[in-house]
Amino acid sequence: MSDPFFFGYGSLVNRETHDYPDAEPARIRGWRREWRTSHRFGRTFLSAVRDQNVAIDGLVARVPGADWAALDAREAGYARHALAGHELQAARPLSAQVYAICDSESFLPTEAHPIRLSYLDVVVAGFLREFGKAGVAHFFETTTGWAATIDDREQPLYARARPVNADIRNRVDAHLAALGVAQGGSPRA
Repeated sequence: MSDPFFFGYGSLVNRETHDYPDAEPARIRGWRREWRTSHRFGRTFLSAVRDQNVAIDGLVARVPGADWAALDAREAGYARHALAGHELQAARPLSAQVYAICDSESFLPTEAHPIRLSYLDVVVAGFLREFGKAGVAHFFETTTGWAATIDDREQPLYARARPVNADIRNRVDAHLAALGVAQGGSPRA
């Protein structure tokens, strides 16, 4: 039996946040990214929603031994969805699943539930490494649900935060400004 694959479109694009083998660039058609706030966790996460007019880039990677437990734990709050064969474009034929937060279990973010810059920085660092500047621009173009942000870069609230350089932070800030996203203050101590 061959191992199954997952498609990562956010922090899973940053290889520093996981050790799943054989990760490679891929694209899914009929999906876009959307920021969603989880009722369960009260935090804003990047999710995927069906949208026939959009295609998003990411990484596809193998789940060794079909052991989904660790990945399911990492992606708590998300549900797995099988991708149809025509949705996944990868270097080789394979099937994969994608994680998405159900609409009934989430809502669009607000200023009370901002996007954490430490999270967004990790995502953008992965896209820059895998897809270059054009890939970062495509990430912002194919993501909706932009709301206020919180600058937690000095004291990251995001569990998988990684140090990023000033170029990535500046790139994130410039894209947010171009989208007119309110950039909030620092988290309360």
